[in-house]
Amino acid sequence: MTARPPDMVPGRQSRAWMDAFASRHPYRCLPLTMANTTGWEILCPVGFTAEWNGGPRQEDLRITPERVNSDLSHFVTSHFSRGVLTMHPQYMFRTPPGWQMMATGSPNHVKDGIQALTGLIETDWLPFPFTMNWIFTRPGSITFERGEPFCFITLIEARKVEDFQPVIRSLESNPGMKDQFEAWNRQRTDFNQRLARGDPEAAREAWQRYYFKGEIPEALGNAPETHSNKRRLKTPRLG
Repeated sequence: MTARPPDMVPGRQSRAWMDAFASRHPYRCLPLTMANTTGWEILCPVGFTAEWNGGPRQEDLRITPERVNSDLSHFVTSHFSRGVLTMHPQYMFRTPPGWQMMATGSPNHVKDGIQALTGLIETDWLPFPFTMNWIFTRPGSITFERGEPFCFITLIEARKVEDFQPVIRSLESNPGMKDQFEAWNRQRTDFNQRLARGDPEAAREAWQRYYFKGEIPEALGNAPETHSNKRRLKTPRLG
C-alpha cells in the first residue's frame, strides 16, 4: 500500500435524487441528512464501468477503466465471482478498544442495478485491510464516477449494543409520551388539512420543523441537549 490511497472525506449531505425534488423537499427530512453525514466517504480515485453477464465466474464480470490502458487491479476486481464487485479502500484502520467499523455504501446514495454489501469489522485489533463489496442485482452495466463514494465508514461501540434489551410496551403505559405524541398528531393533522385547503400561512410554512428544531408541540417540552440537526465530522489528517 505504497500508492496514495483514495480520498476520504466527511459524509456529504447532498444527493442528486434529493436535489431533483421540487424545493429540494427531501432535505427537510432530518433523519435522511443526518444519516448521510454520520460517517466518512471513501471516494473513487478513477472512473470505471463494470458489466456482468449473469454468469458465476470471475471473468463474467468485466471492468473497463474510464481512461484507456489504466490498471485498476489495485482498486477494483471481480474477486468473489457471481456478480460481486470488490473494491479496495487501501487503508488499514485502527480504532480504540471496543470500537468497530461499519463499512457500507453511502447512505441514501442510490445506484440502479447494484447494491452495496455491509460489513462490520473489528478494527480495534485487525492487522490487515478489508474490502468493500457490491453485488449486481441483475445482469447489466453500471458506472462509478471519479470522486463518487464507493465506501462509507462509521463507528460502533459494538459490545454496548449487546447490553440493550428491547422491551415492547403500549403507549398508554407512558402517559407523558402519550400526551406528547397526541399533541404532535393534532398539530400535524391540522397543518396537513390547512395545506390541502390552500391556506396561505400553511403554504408559507411549507413544512413543520418540530423535529428539526428539537421542539415538542403545545409547550409539552423540548428535546434534550443532545439533539442535533447538523453533523460536523473531522476531515482526516496525516498523523
